[in-house]
Amino acid sequence: MKKFAISAFALIGSAGAALAGGMAEPVMEMAPVIVEEQAGSSSSAGLIIPLILIALIAAAMSSSSESTNIN
Repeated sequence: MKKFAISAFALIGSAGAALAGGMAEPVMEMAPVIVEEQAGSSSSAGLIIPLILIALIAAAMSSSSESTNIN
């Protein structure tokens, strides 16, 4: 009788652990979203800022090279 009780408790204990988590929810995988980048409006768009900086540097150098001699 003791062996029967021990085996019954062992089966009850293992069955409880096996059913403790329940069934997992299914995972739905979505298709990847592809985003297309639009091309720039012109090829010279990247040259505007450097040209403005060169013009500002040239203007600053020309105004600082003038020297005033007061006699």
